[in-house]
Amino acid sequence: MSAAASAAPQQLLITAQQVSRRDLVALQPWYALEPQQLLERSGQLELLFDWPRQDDDPRELSEIPELRLWSLRADALCPWLPLLLERSGGQLTRHVAMLLPHRFSRGEGIRFAPDSLELWMTHRLYLLDHWSRSHNLSCRGNLEQLAAVLGFELDASFWDGLD
Repeated sequence: MSAAASAAPQQLLITAQQVSRRDLVALQPWYALEPQQLLERSGQLELLFDWPRQDDDPRELSEIPELRLWSLRADALCPWLPLLLERSGGQLTRHVAMLLPHRFSRGEGIRFAPDSLELWMTHRLYLLDHWSRSHNLSCRGNLEQLAAVLGFELDASFWDGLD
């Protein structure tokens, strides 16, 4: 097991005020990290939204427009964020649900629009592979795991010709 996989997740509180202002100050410490340090923290970040809700509000967090706007901005300015998000407990899936069309049911969970997931995932794979390689790092194994968690089947030839 890698050091990243065995480390305890770091919880990051995102307040209602930060969400309303689309303020990314909570992510500031992560901006300061070198790419190698970011990759060492893969799967360790949990975003906790402190968002007021009525007890009878049936929406999932990914269905709240204000949280989606905050997440869209975070994703645009921190394209490496999906690499950092915890995976087995649903943090990565919830983040992607903030960005992409999906449907949710109690029995099936989140189901992404297949074309949207394919486009976003392919774009993110290209982007993060290029980002890591530009820093003389490799994160393809991590990217393949990220894709698998989201139910995206990556063909063995996907990386062909990109070296």
